[in-house]
Amino acid sequence: MYAREGVELDRSLLAKWVGHAATLLQPLVETLRRHVMSATKLHADDTPVPVLAPGNGKTRTGRLWVYVRDDRASADMTPPAVWFAYTPDRKGIHPRQHLESFNGTLQADAYGGYQAIYETGRVTEAACWAHARRQFYELHAARPNALNPEALERIGALYRIEETIRGKPPDQRRAHRQEHARPLLDQFHAWLTTTLETLSRKSDTSRAILYALNRWEALTRYCDDGQLEIDNLPVERALRGVAIGRRNYLFAAADSGDECAAAIYSLIGTAKLNGIDPEAYLRFVLARIADHAINRIDELTPWVVANQLRSPA
Repeated sequence: MYAREGVELDRSLLAKWVGHAATLLQPLVETLRRHVMSATKLHADDTPVPVLAPGNGKTRTGRLWVYVRDDRASADMTPPAVWFAYTPDRKGIHPRQHLESFNGTLQADAYGGYQAIYETGRVTEAACWAHARRQFYELHAARPNALNPEALERIGALYRIEETIRGKPPDQRRAHRQEHARPLLDQFHAWLTTTLETLSRKSDTSRAILYALNRWEALTRYCDDGQLEIDNLPVERALRGVAIGRRNYLFAAADSGDECAAAIYSLIGTAKLNGIDPEAYLRFVLARIADHAINRIDELTPWVVANQLRSPA
């Protein structure tokens, strides 16, 4: 952007600016975190990020964790938001710390680090049908057979039901799923169990079937709770910006760089969820936050600023 204007800026200077901005914006990021963690249902995931190890010039792998609050699909107009957090590794202690104030249902993948959180009893697991589907889809793409298309069609039927109830209130979604999805789930479970008996346990298709059967209770929990989604796609959408970023930079220079990135990703992602241009939002906030009263920091959240940016001048 600066280059188009004929302005040459050193990358290290730009990185310092981002760091200073992230520090200035930290109270606002903390407000987003509290808003996200006050939900009763969250989507969660994590992704690797390269970071330069101090001293030896080599890179190591850190993690960006992402938590999304977005219940618009179940007719809840509470402002959606996303919170990113960086950690230097993928140990289970990190999501436990992130979620220590959360009580509700966590829609996530099968990462083992979440198990200790579920065992507390205050967080309920909901699994992701997109992950289960992917097991069969990747097998079919690599080595087509008659079984994988059958599984894909059965899962596809569950998704077609979801298309008819998006945006409906939880009680209507639950009733519709009980009438239409529950019988299909029962039939699918019977098919998976019967099919597994005909296969070697070492086969790839067996592993795909066991992935679903071993998580069946968590996979079908959405059918009993109209607030839940069938999959974890809201959080995968939130990670697209990170994936694009990885294709455009080599690594973060230090853990602090990825911590700053997590802060900025949180603000940009939440701005997008609330339908406003991230650049316009950051420009608005950075021009005001230094002189803004900390006890009124909520006034600078994306969903509040959105109303001001949309209002005619």
